[in-house]
Amino acid sequence: MTTWTTVLLACAAAYALKLAGYLVPAHWVEGERRSRVIALLPVALLAALVTVQTVAGDAGALVLDARAAALAVAVGLLLLRANFLVVVAGAAATAALLRAVGWG
Repeated sequence: MTTWTTVLLACAAAYALKLAGYLVPAHWVEGERRSRVIALLPVALLAALVTVQTVAGDAGALVLDARAAALAVAVGLLLLRANFLVVVAGAAATAALLRAVGWG
């Protein structure tokens, strides 16, 4: 299987998954508890993804390097309610500077 075939299959699967979301009956997502869970689920998934990508090393080892410092800077900027582009640029600059000096 070529790379492009894999990409196209992943695109088709993502589109089918999004389309399936429109086919879910409304009563499945109604209710106070379900609404809260559904609203918070993307945040939890994104936080888990960021955490794994930040601290996971080879073979699942815990690694603290420039990525963790960049994440800390991004969290700090988010707490200061900085613009999203400033958050991304600040985190990227932090990681780049730390890697340039040989850490991470």
